[in-house]
Amino acid sequence: MLAASLTAFAALCLLRRTPMADALVYRAEGAAVVHGTDLYGFTVTEWQLPATYPPFAAILFVPLAWLPLSVLKAACVAGNVALLAVLVRLSCRLAGLPTRLPALCAATALALWLEPVFQTVLFGQINLAVACLILWDLTRPPGAPGKGIALGIAAGVKLTPAVFVAYLLLRGRRREAATALAAFAGTVLLGALALPAPSVDFWTRRLYETGRVGKVWIVDNQSLQGLIARALGDPAPGLLWAVPALAVAAAGLRLARRARTDRQGVLVTALTALLISPISWSHHWVWCVPLIAVLYAEHGPRPAAATAVVFAARTLWLVPHQGDLDLRLPWWQQPFASPYPLLGLVLLAQLSARSSSASTIR
Repeated sequence: MLAASLTAFAALCLLRRTPMADALVYRAEGAAVVHGTDLYGFTVTEWQLPATYPPFAAILFVPLAWLPLSVLKAACVAGNVALLAVLVRLSCRLAGLPTRLPALCAATALALWLEPVFQTVLFGQINLAVACLILWDLTRPPGAPGKGIALGIAAGVKLTPAVFVAYLLLRGRRREAATALAAFAGTVLLGALALPAPSVDFWTRRLYETGRVGKVWIVDNQSLQGLIARALGDPAPGLLWAVPALAVAAAGLRLARRARTDRQGVLVTALTALLISPISWSHHWVWCVPLIAVLYAEHGPRPAAATAVVFAARTLWLVPHQGDLDLRLPWWQQPFASPYPLLGLVLLAQLSARSSSASTIR
């Protein structure tokens, strides 16, 4: 199954001549560090994509600047497939499921075609690497040496994993949270020492230019803000998004703190972060892999299969989305344009209802 899946994926990449746009951005960031050019002043690819990550990430991308383009693309595909297998393994560890090699290979073969995973590999993104760092750290035994460092490094690369530090604090794991914060501070310090001017530029200016990342209302954005912007036909929903986002953040963190198990708490935190982030591209939802594993472990194959169908159906790409058509969708197309945030809201609502029922019984 794994061989057939990889062969089909490779053939599709060759037929479509996949540009791997994000990998080209990372390569350009590494080249900017090597040559001392403006890290946040360039754009690459036909989509004019800029650098959006902190200077620490650009330092990690330096080796990519020395790879020929064909080697870079092959390495991105091979590396992401290997990371997918690691994520499947870590997801099973989170869910308490056994992982024999045949099952691991079969699950990896199927997970490759989940839309967030597929897009991550197709674009040469680092989502799988970030998710593996976080999940590996959070599933280590309590008191393991350096527990929290990997989480801090993940936050230093992409910032959004910092929400898991809040999760650790809410669960009373202050030592791990302090370790993660120290590791994150170390990444910021390293970036400032190696790239002082880009560091000042990023932390005082570029971090707040959300328009650099992309348009919030396009179907690619599967966050709560994207859902609301498309539903209202408003490219900048403002308070109409901020107020619900704050409510979801408060409810999600409360659920994470009160979760019966760490696996529920970790997934609730991930879903909350994806929902409240101003932009959560569809490929950011690679957390669907541990979500499916936990649903399978706790509720059986049917809910897991139904969730897998949502992430494999690609309904967001079936609705009209050229130009500004995303803002003019009829009501019946809205669920197809925002499947992931709607699923996330439903899951949080179900957990909230169960938590309230359990509190009442107690």
